[in-house]
Parts: sequence; structure tokens; C-alpha cells
Amino acid sequence: MPVYDYSQIEGWIGLAFWPFLRIGACLMVAPLFGASYVPPRVRIVLAGALTLVALPMIPRVDGLTLLSADGVITTVQQMIVGVAMGFALQLMFDALNLGGQLLANGMGLGLAFNIDPLRGVETPALGQLYVVLGTLTFIALDGHVALIETLVASFHGLPVGPAGFSPQALQSLADWGNQMFLGAVRIALPGMTALLVINLAFGVTSRAAPSLNLFAVGLPVTLVFGLVVIWLGLPSMQTGWLELLNSAFGFLHALGGVG
Repeated sequence: MPVYDYSQIEGWIGLAFWPFLRIGACLMVAPLFGASYVPPRVRIVLAGALTLVALPMIPRVDGLTLLSADGVITTVQQMIVGVAMGFALQLMFDALNLGGQLLANGMGLGLAFNIDPLRGVETPALGQLYVVLGTLTFIALDGHVALIETLVASFHGLPVGPAGFSPQALQSLADWGNQMFLGAVRIALPGMTALLVINLAFGVTSRAAPSLNLFAVGLPVTLVFGLVVIWLGLPSMQTGWLELLNSAFGFLHALGGVG
């Protein structure tokens, strides 16, 4: 009967423990997987299943033990890497929500709120519509599969160890937050431009007919034209969303060292 000592058992556990932490941390904050309607137990089971499937493709770690100083640092680093990769993609979904909010404020729907199923908090109804459409597009294009592939491939470009991200990678991660605001403006800009033209038209009308009650007429007309603009602008919104997804996965590849 074979006899195994503590160091061997600790090494075997570490082979799966650190990849599990990176994958699990990513799933906890990534879009779709980290939604509030997904129970934490389901995420943990899914992370364990993905770890078992990906374990043969992950480079082996030699010379690291769980209870050593380097092992503790490695544990923290893997959680940081996983959270960073999931959070970087989640920002693109937040850009959809923010873009919808910008449009809602311009057309008089700023007070129409709905419960966001991804976060479990109140968000503007128009932003929620964009998030739902973006999520369906993300699933239809197998974005969730691409995220898992990128996450597994990151173990080759950024192997398990106490090193973690470089200072340049941390700086690029901090700068990536700007993409949420840029993406929101890119998605909402066509509709905002059309609503600006409508508001300018009402401004000219108010100067030509001062006795006209624009508060009673302007809000319904702006709302109707806003809905038409949203309907006509859905193709451009989807095009902008695809560009955001491509840039997000390009950033994830660079962040994880994926060739």
C-alpha cells in the first residue's frame, strides 16, 4: 500500500486550489455568472467543475506549498487576477446601463426605474433594456465560452505564482475604467444627438410662440420621439456593443498574457 507524506498531499491540493481560486474569483464578479440570481453555491460548483476540466491544460506549479509565505501570496494574487479579469468585462455591461441612463434623462424617463437582475438594485428602465439586449447578444455570440477560454489560457501567459500582475498591467487595469464612460457615450451618442435636435426645435418654438405651454406639449413629444430614436438606433447600439466586446476581450488577452 503506497504511503504519501504531508508535502506530497499539500502539493497535490495546491495544483487544483490556486486555479480554482482564480476561476472562482472571476466567476463571482463576471457578467452573467456573477448575477444576483445565480446562487453562490452554483458558482462554486461551476468553478470546481471548470477547474477539473482545465486542470490537465494548466502548467504544473513546482516548489510552492500552501502554508508557506509564497503560498499565501500566491493565494492572494490568484484572487486578484480572477477578480480583475471578471471586473474588466463587467465594466462593459455597466457601460450599457450608463448609456441607457443618459438617454433616459434626455427623453424624460429618468424616473422610470426597474430592478436589475444582474445586480439586484434599481436601475433606469432604459438602461435595463440595453443590458438585457446586450446580455442576449453576449450569450448568442458565445461570449461566456470566450471568457472561460481566455481565463484558462491566462494560466500560460500569467502562470500561478507569487508574481501576479506587473506594475504596467495594474496601471492599464486602472486606466481601463475610462472605457465604461467612453462606451456609454458611444452607445448613447446617436440618440442623444437626435434628442438634442428635438430640444433645439422646442427652444425655437418657444421663442416664436411664447404663449405655448411647452411643459405640457414638450414632454409627450420628446418621449414619443425618444422611443422612435431608440427603436431606430438599436442596430447602431448593437454595433457599438460588439466593438466594446472586442476591445474588452482584447484587453483581457493583454492582461492575461494570452497570445
